[in-house]
Amino acid sequence: MKKIKLAVSLVAALVLVLAGCGAGGASSDKNKKINLSYVEWDTEVASTHVIGKVLEDQGYKVTYTPLDNSVMWQSVANKESDAMVAAWLPNTHAAQYKKYKSKVDDLGVNLKGAKIGLTVPAYMNVDSIEDLKNQANKKITGIEPGAGVVSAAEKATKDYPNLKGWEVDTSSSGAMTVSLAKALKNKQDIVITGWSPHWMFAKYKLKYLEDPKKSFGDAESIHTMARQGLKKDDPKAYKILDKFNWSKQDIEDVMLEINDGKDPKDAAADWVKKHKKEVSEWTK
Repeated sequence: MKKIKLAVSLVAALVLVLAGCGAGGASSDKNKKINLSYVEWDTEVASTHVIGKVLEDQGYKVTYTPLDNSVMWQSVANKESDAMVAAWLPNTHAAQYKKYKSKVDDLGVNLKGAKIGLTVPAYMNVDSIEDLKNQANKKITGIEPGAGVVSAAEKATKDYPNLKGWEVDTSSSGAMTVSLAKALKNKQDIVITGWSPHWMFAKYKLKYLEDPKKSFGDAESIHTMARQGLKKDDPKAYKILDKFNWSKQDIEDVMLEINDGKDPKDAAADWVKKHKKEVSEWTK
């Protein structure tokens, strides 16, 4: 009888321990955290907040960390960030990819058909970089120093003899679009470092200048990069990030809403709500 009572007690104790472990596991699932880093370009603000919203809806507490381009790559390589969905390849982020590719997991393309290049208003009477002479006071209005498109523009000033004496004026993506809007309003010449997808192509009549010397490379894709070890540490989050992909139209819709004044988190939530079928493919 004593043996039976002892066995029952041991079973009961084991049940309590297992129940406690189960409760603890459920709690930890609900409190899982993901740190997403991104560069504050309009494309990356949109894509990061959309995938972040999807992860939040799956029970994650998501931290959004804006960083300079090179620091963003470094943070994933050093495991300070879990992932980023902002790697422009093969040209724009070629230097960063070469430096960090052995320290990150490349989850592949999340958006196809991206492009960078010199961009002008449609009313300007130029179609190729070779057509540029003295327009826009020989100034290319760029974004942040060190950005891939800025480096490509600087390369173009060396590749094209007609750009001798031209300067690349760096600032920020926000300042660049303000300068663009002002020039368009006054029908002035302006040459910018453009990239797409971007809301400005939906809002304004713009055109890329042909680039026969390929200073800006060919078509690009945007990749997702995760820190090494995330697949083992959190296979669910890794799988969602791995499946994330969408179209230029999708991202431009979100970017345009943000540009029109909507908070990035609200714009992302709107898109996720309207695209349940696409999102379900990422989370199943």
